[in-house]
Amino acid sequence: MSKNWQNLRLQLAALARRAKRVGIRRPNCQARYVPRLPERLLIAPQDLRTSDPTIAQDIYAGLFVFAGQVENCEAQSPFLIRAPSTEWLHELHGFRWLRHLRASDASLSRSNARVLVEDWISNSSKLPAEAWALPVVANRVFAWLNNSPIILQNADHDIYRSFLRALYLQVRYLRASNAGMPDNAQRLHVLMAELAGWLCLSGKERYARSASKKLVAELDAQILPDGGHVSRNPQVIVSILLDLLPLRQTFLSRDMVPPDGINRAIERMMPMLRFFRHPSGDFGRFNGSGATPADQLATILAYDDTRGAPVSNATFSGYQRIQAEQTVILMDTGHCPPLEQSVQAHAGTLSFELSVGTSAFVINCGAPSSRHAGWRELARSTAAHSTLTVQDHSTCSIGPNPFDLGGRPLLCEATKVISERAMDQAQETVHASHDGYGPLFGIQHDRQLWMTIDGRRLDGRDQLQSIGHGIKKGKDSFAIRFHLHPSVQMEKADDGELIYLGLSSGEIWKFASQEIEPSIEDSVFLSDIHGIQPTKQLVLYGHASHVPTIHWHFERVAYA
Repeated sequence: MSKNWQNLRLQLAALARRAKRVGIRRPNCQARYVPRLPERLLIAPQDLRTSDPTIAQDIYAGLFVFAGQVENCEAQSPFLIRAPSTEWLHELHGFRWLRHLRASDASLSRSNARVLVEDWISNSSKLPAEAWALPVVANRVFAWLNNSPIILQNADHDIYRSFLRALYLQVRYLRASNAGMPDNAQRLHVLMAELAGWLCLSGKERYARSASKKLVAELDAQILPDGGHVSRNPQVIVSILLDLLPLRQTFLSRDMVPPDGINRAIERMMPMLRFFRHPSGDFGRFNGSGATPADQLATILAYDDTRGAPVSNATFSGYQRIQAEQTVILMDTGHCPPLEQSVQAHAGTLSFELSVGTSAFVINCGAPSSRHAGWRELARSTAAHSTLTVQDHSTCSIGPNPFDLGGRPLLCEATKVISERAMDQAQETVHASHDGYGPLFGIQHDRQLWMTIDGRRLDGRDQLQSIGHGIKKGKDSFAIRFHLHPSVQMEKADDGELIYLGLSSGEIWKFASQEIEPSIEDSVFLSDIHGIQPTKQLVLYGHASHVPTIHWHFERVAYA
């Protein structure tokens, strides 16, 4: 499919979704009469996200720190000020920060939760449209439900009814609007929030059954048979489980049986958490995965009853894992996700990450946090991954931003990816190829990785094969990049052919290539929890018409 047709399809789909939302108005949260208003709130679901009581002190002082930006809202409503960014506004109106107030021992901080919710309700008619974006409303519903005990603590009848009315109207708004959502993880998020609302509000069991059926159908469509998400973003699994696990528990707390579809989805996703997790605790940095939420990951894994070894071949998700002793390789061998699921996807086909024990080693640059949004397009490029680029081009391009996808989709012109796995002479081998460079440059990239059974050596072979109209001189330059974690130290041997690499554990490894002398260049690590960090990369430069096959290897030469 050509890029023009892909762009047209995106715009037509966005218009179709907008048509479904015509006539749906934002609710008036201060309306005096609301039909079928529930009598009470039955339960407060658990919030698995960790909290920080020191943030509660900042909020009480009027300091709202979201998306890396600080706003001092002392003596004025934070909901009526000019937001410094869309990301800041989304976090503010999503109310997920209420959990920090709940964690505080200070009674003033906890009572501040009710004051801020009342302030939002009283100003709800004046709020910008972004405050009513469906993912933001879903976050707000979850947050109000999770933290309802502190919001309603010592509340009088009028406050209780006002809160219940505003919450109920927002759950109804989610129900009326979700049909117009794009086919991506946001729709799952909205459906989970709607279902949580119906389960927690009295007398709404009929709506809960209906929402359950929609959610199960969406889980079946978005969660792949191996447990990965159709977007191919590993962190989406974490986000889904953070809300889906408490949702299952809410059924049980209501003496209701959770739908089998919810249990099936959880059982599929749990092993994939271990699949994408390096021994260092880091999550694989592929297709939009950023800084590892170590606390959230540990919390979710506590719910994993099997605790078995991760699978090695995630065929449906398009990833491979090789583990020998404490050495682990994660490799992207998948296709580009569907358009509506690709707004965070990266053009990192055949890229890999390598870790040794608790030491991160070869990495992808990863995805930046919202406070460094200007780096997002660079992060999605092929050059930001440990793989091969031709003529400094990415394998896929980034499309326009339809008004309701929440980002720019990745456009791949029917790139074909093939992979196979084998055990040969006590070595685990992955062999994969893609033709993403075929239309422009007549090149197919073929990569083979194999690792010894003791994990002491990783060999790689990259081949640039002629396809289509064939390789053209002058349009065949390539670069094979190996981005290194900032903790890796390096030193080039006197002859220039070997590079010695020191890991944080104290181990010494070497890197060499038979055909090309490696270069050392600057790089950036975009997924550090402390922000963007400078680092280094090893690069092999050449021309496909001269050197079509490149052999390289990493080998341990000294233990800690």
